[in-house]
Amino acid sequence: MPSFSRPGNPYDNVQAEAGWSTLKTELLPHGTAFISLEEARLQVAHYLDTSFNLDRRHSAMNYRSPHQFEQDLKTNLP
Repeated sequence: MPSFSRPGNPYDNVQAEAGWSTLKTELLPHGTAFISLEEARLQVAHYLDTSFNLDRRHSAMNYRSPHQFEQDLKTNLP
């Protein structure tokens, strides 16, 4: 896919690279690999559905997990 930023912009791919780095760091121990493509698909899907989307803290939500953030919203509703 071609770049959408102007030529020479070093921040073009920062978010995608940070996402892949986090995925590899948290999902795979250093220097290991998946046995098969199917195992990789299952492990990545499980990681994204559980740890990353539910439990991982996000700076945009004041370093709370999405689950904590939703609970706080429900608690603070009038």
